[in-house]
Amino acid sequence: MSQGPAGHVTRSFIRPEPETAGGCTESASEGASRGALRKFLRTADGVTIDAAYEPGKNTSDTSGTSGASGGPDATEPGTGLVIVVAHGFTGDLARPHVRRAAKAFAQYAAVLTFSFRGHGASGGRSTVGDREVLDLAAAVEWARELGHTRVATVGFSMGGSVVLRHAALHARSDQEHEGRTGAHSDAVVSVSAPARWYYRGTAPMRRLHWLVTRPVGRAVGRYGLRTRIYHREWDPVPSSPVESVPLIAPTPLLIVHGDQDGYFPVDHPRMLAAASGGHADLWLERGMGHAENAADDELLFRIGEWAAAHAG
Repeated sequence: MSQGPAGHVTRSFIRPEPETAGGCTESASEGASRGALRKFLRTADGVTIDAAYEPGKNTSDTSGTSGASGGPDATEPGTGLVIVVAHGFTGDLARPHVRRAAKAFAQYAAVLTFSFRGHGASGGRSTVGDREVLDLAAAVEWARELGHTRVATVGFSMGGSVVLRHAALHARSDQEHEGRTGAHSDAVVSVSAPARWYYRGTAPMRRLHWLVTRPVGRAVGRYGLRTRIYHREWDPVPSSPVESVPLIAPTPLLIVHGDQDGYFPVDHPRMLAAASGGHADLWLERGMGHAENAADDELLFRIGEWAAAHAG
């Protein structure tokens, strides 16, 4: 993992996060928030990652446990909690469902969103959960460079698997070791994540495997879904989410999954929770489908509240 500064700047400027609704992107001159930043980060393997930072709501409460009407004071970089959002496959930081999640989390903390490699304006190609841990590490390191001492990572689907693997690689118990970076998280939330790799038990996952493994599928991904996918198989195969979970403690961990998830049935979150040995909280959400699109505002607020309460 990176031993140098995560925030290597290929382009840096102050501008608001892009807000999207109905497919329209807000212009840089509208909706600006004091302290909002947009920056290209460089990962340990040299990929540029598009990232955006938005301060949270300005309230006088610094307890970190307030309700949806206001969280801790995080209006300036370096104060309060920051929530780093890891989107799902084919998403990016400007997609409406990512912006909606960021808006909900901003009631409790500052929010940092980014686009994984191969997505949006970021460079590189998607490895569908492998080297994406380097992208998340760069984002978390930037959050700490801004001065935040508490960082919660919240990931959806592919991003959910990434936050688990990232937390295992940057376990809190390792922070006293020489050479550690500031990439560790203080609380982890994984939403709609798989427990194991190569799962093909549902029709959506069979279609996704076709998209990733076939040349014509990758062309559909590039031109139809705006996602550039790496053409080689994993070598070596990275640790799976269920293998990563036992390494996360003592960092607080929340696993969220819908009982109507069309990609991964409920045996996946149950496997993840069981692997934690009782350390993780498990929320099985009645009627919920898959990932960001299926997470309603009430659930997002609950996740933000949990992160604020458990991130130290």
